[in-house]
Amino acid sequence: MFNFEKINLNFSFPPFFFFLLLLLLVGYVIYIYRYTIPGIPKRKRGALIILRSLALVLLLFVIFEPILTLVKKKILEPVNLIFLDNSRSIKIYDGTNRSQIIKDFVKGIKDNNLSGSSELYTFGSNISALDYDSLQKLNFGEGSTNFSKIFSTISKINKNISSIVIISDGVITDGSDPLQSAIKLNIPVFTVGTGDSTTRNDVEVKNVLYNEIIYARTPTSIVASIANTGFANRIASVSLYESNTFTEQKNISLSPDGIQNVDFSYTPKTSGEEKLSVVVSNTPGEFTFANNKKVFFINVLSNKVKVLLIAGSPSSDVSFIKNSLKTDDNLSISSITQVALDKFIEKNDRQKLLDSANVLFLVGFPSKETPQQLLQSVLNEIADIDKPYFITLSSGIDFLRLKTLQNELSFNINNENSDYLEIQLVISASQSDNPLLQNNASNSIDAWNNLPPVYQPNVDLKSKPESEVISKVKINNVPVNRPLILTRILGSKKSIAVLAKDIWRWKLETAPKNLDLFDRFILSSVRWLNTKEDHKQFSIKTTKKLYSVGEQVEFNAQVYDQTFSPVIDANVNVGIKSDNKSYEVNLNSVGSGLYEGTFQTNQPGDYTFTGAVYKNNNKLGSDNGKFNIGETDIEMVNPRMNSEYLSLLSNQTGGNFFYNSNYRQLYSILKEITARSSKDKIEVSDINLWSDELLLFVAIIIFAFEWFFRKRWGML
Repeated sequence: MFNFEKINLNFSFPPFFFFLLLLLLVGYVIYIYRYTIPGIPKRKRGALIILRSLALVLLLFVIFEPILTLVKKKILEPVNLIFLDNSRSIKIYDGTNRSQIIKDFVKGIKDNNLSGSSELYTFGSNISALDYDSLQKLNFGEGSTNFSKIFSTISKINKNISSIVIISDGVITDGSDPLQSAIKLNIPVFTVGTGDSTTRNDVEVKNVLYNEIIYARTPTSIVASIANTGFANRIASVSLYESNTFTEQKNISLSPDGIQNVDFSYTPKTSGEEKLSVVVSNTPGEFTFANNKKVFFINVLSNKVKVLLIAGSPSSDVSFIKNSLKTDDNLSISSITQVALDKFIEKNDRQKLLDSANVLFLVGFPSKETPQQLLQSVLNEIADIDKPYFITLSSGIDFLRLKTLQNELSFNINNENSDYLEIQLVISASQSDNPLLQNNASNSIDAWNNLPPVYQPNVDLKSKPESEVISKVKINNVPVNRPLILTRILGSKKSIAVLAKDIWRWKLETAPKNLDLFDRFILSSVRWLNTKEDHKQFSIKTTKKLYSVGEQVEFNAQVYDQTFSPVIDANVNVGIKSDNKSYEVNLNSVGSGLYEGTFQTNQPGDYTFTGAVYKNNNKLGSDNGKFNIGETDIEMVNPRMNSEYLSLLSNQTGGNFFYNSNYRQLYSILKEITARSSKDKIEVSDINLWSDELLLFVAIIIFAFEWFFRKRWGML
C-alpha cells in the first residue's frame, strides 16, 4: 500500500487498554445521548455522538502517545563514477596520444551500454560533471592535477556507488595524496594510465630545500637537488636567481648516481617576500626542458629582532635570560638594568631603546626604585603602541607599582604580599603541540613536569578571561588552581607571563642533561611575540604561490574588527599588478569574516597584489603579497606516466590498474559489478502522533462544533 512495506501503530501502554478505553468512551457517549432535552431526531443525535466520540478518541491518542511507524523499501540503482583527467599534461606528446585514449574510453562506455549506469566527471584544478554528448568540453587546459578533490567530492555524493574509474597520467601537481581517503570509502577504484611510463633521458631540478623565513642581511643555505637520467658525467651549470636577477652559478658534473645536491649561500638585502628560482642549463637530448627550473618564495624579516631586557634589579634570572637570548644570532639584545635609585648599569638612551625595540622582556620590573618616567614609558609602549612583551615576577618586583600595568597584564593582582611559595610546574598532555614548550627531550611535556621548584609570590593571581593558561602549579605535590605560565592575545596585543622568580633553576637543572628546554623556551617566546600575522585585522593570501597559465588564482581574505569579531559586510578590493598592466578583483563574503574571489589571465609573469578592506567608507586595513603565473608550467614538469602510483591506488582499494593497451577489459568488469551492486534501502519513518499540536487543535474544533450544534438545537 503506497509502496510501504509495513505500517505499525505503537503505544506507550499495552494496546489492550487503549481499545478498552476506546470502547468505554464510545459506549459512554452513546449512553449520555440516549435521551436529550429537548428531544432531537436520531440523525442529529448520531451526528453529536460521532463528534463527541471523535474528539475523545483524539484526546485518548495524546494520552497513550501513539507512534505511527512507516517502513518503505527503496531499490538503489548502482552507479559507476568515471573521472577524466582534463589537465594540460594530457597534451604532452610522447607517442601515446593521451587525449585520444580518454575520448576512446568514453566512447567505449557508450558502446558497451554502460552510460546509463555511469556518470562522467572531469578533474584537474576542480571537479566538473560532464554529459556524454558534451565531450567537446574536454579541452585538457586545466593548470593542475588534484586527485584529493576527487575523493572529497565522492564523499558528498549520496548514491549507491559501485565503482570509481580514474583515467589519468597519475602525476599529482596540486593537493595532497588521497590514498587513505580512497581506502576509507571502501569502493573499488580502477585506474587507466595514459602516457608513456618509460624513463626518458632528462635533467631536472628535483627539489629545493630552504628556510621559508629568514632575516635580511643574514646568510642562509639553499640546497637544490639535481636529478639526471642518461647524462652521467655531462657538465651542467646550476644558477640561483633572485626575482629575475642572476645571483650565483655553479658548474657541476652530473652524477652517475642520478641525483646530487648543489648548495648556494643566499643573503637577502631587504625584508619582504622574495621570489627565488634555481635553473639548470639545458642539455641537448633532454626529453623536456620544462622541469629545468623551480621557482619558490621565501619570507625575509627585517634584519635582526631587537629585544630590550628591562630589569628592576640585577638577579640570576636576568643573567640567565640574557645569556639565552644571546645564543641566537638573529637577535639584537639591549638591556636596562637598575641597581639603585636613579642608577643603571648601562649608560644608554633608554627612550631610544624603547622606541626601537621589537620585543620587551620585563624581569623583576618595576621595582620600588623604578623612575616613574621609565614606568610610564614602558606602559605607553605596551598600551599605545601594542609592543609585545615577556614578563617574569623575579626578585625585587614591586606589586603595588606593577598594578600600574594592570590593564595590560594577562593576570589580575588582587593583593600584595612579600612572601613567596615554593611551587612546581604542572603542564597537561594537551599542551604537547604548544610551540613554546618544544625541546629536544624524548617527551617534551615530561621534561617540563620534572623541573625543579621555583618561587611564586603568595598573592592572589588570577588569569584574565582572554588569557590561555599554559601551566598551573602544585604545592607539596598537590595540584593547585594557580596559573604559572600565561599567554595572551587581545586584538593586536601579545604577551607571555611567568608568574614566579628563580626560573634560572630550570636552566641549571637541564643543562647537564643536554636539554635545550630553557633556551628554547626563551627564544620561542621571542619568535611567538614577534609574529605579527596572528593578530592582523585583515589578511589576504593566494591559495598557492605558483600558478600555470590559464589557471584560476584564488584569493582568501579574513576581516575582523578591533575586538577581533568577524566583519561580514565589508567591501574587499584587490589590486593586481604585473609589468605595466593592472587588474582589480572584488572579493565576496562567505560568512564569518571570510571572503574569497578569483582572478584569471593567460599572461605569464610575476604579479603583486594589494588588498584593502572598507566598511562605511572607512578603511579597516590592507595587506599585500606576490604570486607567479606560468614561469614554470607544473603540468609539463614530469612527462612520465606515474604508473606506480596509479597501480598502488587501485590495488589498495580493491580495484585494478590498466595500461592504455588493455583497458577494454575494464568494460566487462564494470558490467559485472553493476549487475551485482543493487541495494535495498529500508527507510523507517516514525511519526509521533501524540506530539502533533494538530491533534489537540482538531479535538478543540470538534468540541466547538458539538457545542455549536447543541446550542443551535436548543439543547441543555
